[in-house]
Amino acid sequence: MIEDRDYMRQPEYHDSGWRPSFHPRWSWTVILLVAYAVVFVVEILVSPMPRLLIPGNAFCHEYFALSVEGLRQGYVWQLVTYQFMHAGLFHILGNAWAIYMFGREVESYLGGRKFLALMFSSGILGGVFQILVALEWPDYFGGAVVGASACAFGLVAAYALMFPERELTMLIFFVIPVRMRARTLLIGSALLALAGFAFPNVIFPGVAHAAHLGGMVMGCFFVRYILQGDWSRLKGFLHPAEKRANRQLPARAPEAAPPASGFVESEVDPILDKISAHGLASLTPREREILENARKHIRRS
Repeated sequence: MIEDRDYMRQPEYHDSGWRPSFHPRWSWTVILLVAYAVVFVVEILVSPMPRLLIPGNAFCHEYFALSVEGLRQGYVWQLVTYQFMHAGLFHILGNAWAIYMFGREVESYLGGRKFLALMFSSGILGGVFQILVALEWPDYFGGAVVGASACAFGLVAAYALMFPERELTMLIFFVIPVRMRARTLLIGSALLALAGFAFPNVIFPGVAHAAHLGGMVMGCFFVRYILQGDWSRLKGFLHPAEKRANRQLPARAPEAAPPASGFVESEVDPILDKISAHGLASLTPREREILENARKHIRRS
């Protein structure tokens, strides 16, 4: 039955990274968290003693934290290195918690290579957003930026698009439990980032809200247009005449439910093979609709 297929069950972690047969002992989520911790410890060790647990090495700050001045001098690697640096213990703990909670399941669906692409692209686009805002409003957003927050928000966005109705229990300030759907978490995070951007001196001052927003944008783009290949909205935006012509076409009558005999083999099995090879997030909206129709039809049988 359709309900017994693999795509209806929680997939076990497997890495589809550099080689099909390569299964790392640790997931890439854990490897990145270890890397963040190692870099943080190194920052502490090379910082002045009065600033214990608060990194403050001038060399690291100048060459590896993301800043407008650094990019002007050609330090383009800052768009990557800033993702591994953090401003303090609570900063790294907050980012590590978010990445661990959302990264494990996102990685299990995407595989190692796509997971790393999502993480680093979210961090880079978040850094670009922050730099553009800093160029426009240097008095409010001109400081150097560190942290993996943009990567974490990219994961939140990807998770919310893949599992929008999944209920989550979030710990506000690591203490207050709040239940919400993944879709609600993404909307709330985006509104908070926009509010912080509009009122930088009131809502979490000193936080790189533009980087958070850029990470979420990349997470949504990665799932919707890179994994699922749903370019229809972008095509309509780029070709408005074609979009208007499509609106004049009569609505297509709903298709009758296909017979169970032969339908699974011809329509559903190729989709299941695609899920097995590339993950659930690789399906197009049409393929998801086919699976849902097949499941409803078999339940009525």
